[in-house]
Amino acid sequence: MDEKTRIEIEAAAFRALRHHLMDKRTDVQNIGLMNLAGFCRNCLARWYQEAANERGIAMTKDEAREIYYGMPYEDWRALHQTEADAAKKTAFEVAFRENVVPREG
Repeated sequence: MDEKTRIEIEAAAFRALRHHLMDKRTDVQNIGLMNLAGFCRNCLARWYQEAANERGIAMTKDEAREIYYGMPYEDWRALHQTEADAAKKTAFEVAFRENVVPREG
């Protein structure tokens, strides 16, 4: 497979994942995704921002989230996010530390 085709397939897979999480499974909470998989919609938006920044395209976290969510993040939260219980919040602290916070060393 040539490089251009590989990149197009990877982009299509990303779009399919985004569509699944944003349109088909809005009921799945970010905290649940992070606790089970170690990433969530916000991580995908952050990776998008990082990829843009690596290519010299200035993009803030809020701009990346709006691109990923298709609306301001606060609007998404108001429409789809529910309050997490204490156990989920505790599990999230561990998952976030293990998967997002850069490790020293």
